[in-house]
Amino acid sequence: MSVERTFLAIKPDGVQRGLVGEILGRFERKGFKLVGLKQLIPSKELAEKHYGVHKERPFFTGLVGFITSGPVVAMVWEGDGVILSARKLIGATKPLEAEPGTIRGDLGINIGRNVIHGSDGPETASFEIDLWFNSSELNNWNPSDQKWRVE
Repeated sequence: MSVERTFLAIKPDGVQRGLVGEILGRFERKGFKLVGLKQLIPSKELAEKHYGVHKERPFFTGLVGFITSGPVVAMVWEGDGVILSARKLIGATKPLEAEPGTIRGDLGINIGRNVIHGSDGPETASFEIDLWFNSSELNNWNPSDQKWRVE
């Protein structure tokens, strides 16, 4: 695998329920590197661009309304195979179908309150990172324990 970046967002339900530290900790303990982090209440325009692939779906308006209803913690994580690994850590979209031990399996309530969003592939990750962050908000740095993270 190669080093890649992915976009994750803790949704308003996760922020309101005080789950930010728990979720950040899971990715840190996995050994991934946090290179971008901010909290914001997304604009309707940002939300519509983010969920643009669902524009024709009946749930689009609800998605946009929910993601703009409160603070979101937007993050960019970096690491070897981070996109696929993050998807596994997050779990299935529907919390009732998510495995115990995953973020959604442990913390999600239902599909509308599933706590976190994660990019589903390299193209999506690139699009979402560019949408939510400008390059000056992303940091290139090396953890002091880097030799223990990568072969």
